[in-house]
Amino acid sequence: MSIAKTYTPADVEAKWYQRWQEQGFFKAKANPRKQPYTVVIPPPNVTGVLHMGHMLNNTIQDVLVRRARMQGKEACWVPGTDHASIATEAKVVALLKEQGIEKKDLTRDQFLEHAFAWKEKYGGIILEQLKQLGASCDWDRTRFTMEPELTEAVLRVFVDLHQKGLVYRGIRMVNWDPLGQTALSDEEVIPKDVMAKMYHLRYEVVGQEGQFLTVATSRPETIMADVAVAVNPNDPRYTHLHGAKVRIPLLGRDIPVILDEYVSIDFGTGALKVTPAHDLNDYELGVKHNLPVIDILNNDGSLNEKAVLYVGQDRFAARRNIVKDLEEAGHLVKVEEYASIVQTSERTKAVIEPRLSLQWFLKMEHLAKPALEVVENDTVKLHPAKFKNTYRVWMENVRDWCISRQLWWGQQIPAYYLPDGTYVVALTAEEALIQAREQSGNVELQLSDLRQDEDVLDTWFSSWLWPISVFDGFKDPDNADVNYFYPTNDLVTGPDILFFWVARMIMAGLEFRKEVPFRNVYLTGIVRDAQGRKMSKQLGNSPDPLDLIKQFGADGVRTGMLFSAPAGNDLLYDEKLVEQGRNFSNKLWNAFRLTQGWEVDAALPFPNEKAVEWFGAKLNATIAELDEHFEKFRMSDALMTVYKLVWDDFCSEYLEMIKPAYQAPIDPETLRLTTGFLETLLKLLHPFMPFITEEIWHELKERGPKEYVCVAAWPKAQPVAGAAEVLARMEKALAIVGGVRTIRNQKGLGPNKPLTLAAKTDDTQLLTDYDPIIRKLAALTDVSVVTEAPAASVGFVAGGSEFFVPLEGQIDLGAEKERLSKELEYAQGFRDSVLKKLANEKFVANAKPDLVERERQKLADTEAKITALEQSLAAL
Repeated sequence: MSIAKTYTPADVEAKWYQRWQEQGFFKAKANPRKQPYTVVIPPPNVTGVLHMGHMLNNTIQDVLVRRARMQGKEACWVPGTDHASIATEAKVVALLKEQGIEKKDLTRDQFLEHAFAWKEKYGGIILEQLKQLGASCDWDRTRFTMEPELTEAVLRVFVDLHQKGLVYRGIRMVNWDPLGQTALSDEEVIPKDVMAKMYHLRYEVVGQEGQFLTVATSRPETIMADVAVAVNPNDPRYTHLHGAKVRIPLLGRDIPVILDEYVSIDFGTGALKVTPAHDLNDYELGVKHNLPVIDILNNDGSLNEKAVLYVGQDRFAARRNIVKDLEEAGHLVKVEEYASIVQTSERTKAVIEPRLSLQWFLKMEHLAKPALEVVENDTVKLHPAKFKNTYRVWMENVRDWCISRQLWWGQQIPAYYLPDGTYVVALTAEEALIQAREQSGNVELQLSDLRQDEDVLDTWFSSWLWPISVFDGFKDPDNADVNYFYPTNDLVTGPDILFFWVARMIMAGLEFRKEVPFRNVYLTGIVRDAQGRKMSKQLGNSPDPLDLIKQFGADGVRTGMLFSAPAGNDLLYDEKLVEQGRNFSNKLWNAFRLTQGWEVDAALPFPNEKAVEWFGAKLNATIAELDEHFEKFRMSDALMTVYKLVWDDFCSEYLEMIKPAYQAPIDPETLRLTTGFLETLLKLLHPFMPFITEEIWHELKERGPKEYVCVAAWPKAQPVAGAAEVLARMEKALAIVGGVRTIRNQKGLGPNKPLTLAAKTDDTQLLTDYDPIIRKLAALTDVSVVTEAPAASVGFVAGGSEFFVPLEGQIDLGAEKERLSKELEYAQGFRDSVLKKLANEKFVANAKPDLVERERQKLADTEAKITALEQSLAAL
């Protein structure tokens, strides 16, 4: 059989992915005879392309799904994309502007035509890219949050929640994005550390000539919206101003001085300008004191006619101009710099404006309580569990969710306004008309008399329904798919959307299906560069994932991402990890080539019983360990476990034990058993490295049309009596080999230079049983049992016995004596420190028993080492 000398990922990856799809291995259907295993993808933005975070997240999902498929479960991984209202609309608006088209010049329908055209052209690119990573999604089930069926689900939920009294419309202070020109929820606002300026302004006291009140503000452009200045009634500095009025600088409008204990006496000047339209705390003060509201900002952040001054100017331009004018007019006392935090839009990065706005809200308290309970009692388990605290804090302090957005791209709110200003909520315009006629008593009303709300629903209002809506669980709550695949099993996502998305999905699942949407939530860390910065295109610190796949192969990238990706902890990306993944692929390929390159002599006896017995026991023990890692969602540990099994135990030890001499044949039984071991290893590796394992699986022998490793049975640990003893005995034998190898390295002796070994041991049976393996791996010509150290030898301790390698004629004995003397001196000093610790009665009495026992074991090991060193010195 001709096998390529090197493994070339590009030659095999597209081939196997196509064949898996042709065979329909990724397709899932309700099958009562099998246990379902369901994962729904965190739907990436339809605008998105593959980035490093996607690589990590989707690799973990694919590992879980592929293993479940091999376990015989009906594995269903549902892919899809999110319409991402703000991000997508911003992209479409920018694209249209490049073509000379302004959104304001288009009707809603015209704009949506452009948006859907853009989506058809560019949307879903990321899903095609996921195929290159090896993602084994059921692509026939691909969903989009704005497709008709999912839009209908969103509207049904809105109507249902409104009927339950949980959705309401009201004027509230919201986070306003002047660039996106829409309200945002609190979770879509990102705080940013900045150096800001505090401006101290003089307000003239009306009727008290020459008297001024100094007010500090970071936003001087909002003074035109001031309706009062507040002071603490207990502040002795301002008792003369109780009941007074002050005049707004430049504008000349008089406003009252109000008294409220909310104002801190020892902060700033102790005088607070009150601007209800542009600050949440000021708004609450205004409600309390029955103050008017003056909103001086347009939707885009420019000043409107109510400002009187600087009308039409952007808020930051107006700030620069008013500061200059205040200074010239003598109203600017001083300017101070201070460290501050500004709130910015997650999507557009614009600075947020607190703004009073008529919006739609969802009451959250009713939904949050049961959603907190199921996480607290581990009905839904978070991995790692440390995130339960974060989750609890969010859920116990939940605020009503602002669900309306002033956009066109999204699900339009199904509220319809009558000519008299009242409204009805209905799934369709036709249903709304029936309700409107009943509500108004006017049977003459026509559809043209109703006006649908212009706003759309928050993107998260569609994605919180995702685990149900992808199975059409709102359209037909009793359909076969939703009854079989829901609840899903595991969710893999980032901790940054634990409340945004995870908590809300739990709320929706409990509210609409009385059942949690998933059992486990695996929270990945953030992929960061070597400096600890989050990887992003803006910083230019993120490699292109597709370039990495081309360079290192998808398997190399997948394993590289998982090598250091413990749940909930950030991954410090280093290209060396991906190189290590590629090297692992090469190691596996070379091991396969080695085993298939041996000629077989049927007449040869079976000489490798101990090696086969040991690796069989090691394999079973590792399968059990691997399954435990999976059960506890220790994905990085799971990969490292199978990595060490393949690289260290199989390649470095087992294959070396059984490898025939150069150009010599191998016996058929050893090859048969070794090929069986390799097949099992391919199965264990497949979830992590799907492409190379499928390639080797088919190269090993002829397979049937459906006989792929992709759907091979996941190996089960088969406990064998005496396995622990087998492993312990081989561990001792390998420790002897390791001791000889260490001496070779220390003395500069080549790996194949013939040496002999003398053993001072009571366990002569070990030497008898494992003599061929020890000789072969340590390149020894003789192994003998002695009562004293041979002349001119150097020793080591392994498994409680002493071993010596005679070195006469091999090394400079004088230099070796000096080295051993220094090592002996250090060992004696270490022994003395341990003895001192064990002589301390307080330590022995108070320390944990296992800690004391470890110290005693250290003492025993060190004394054995000292004995061996003394004997080696005596021998030299």
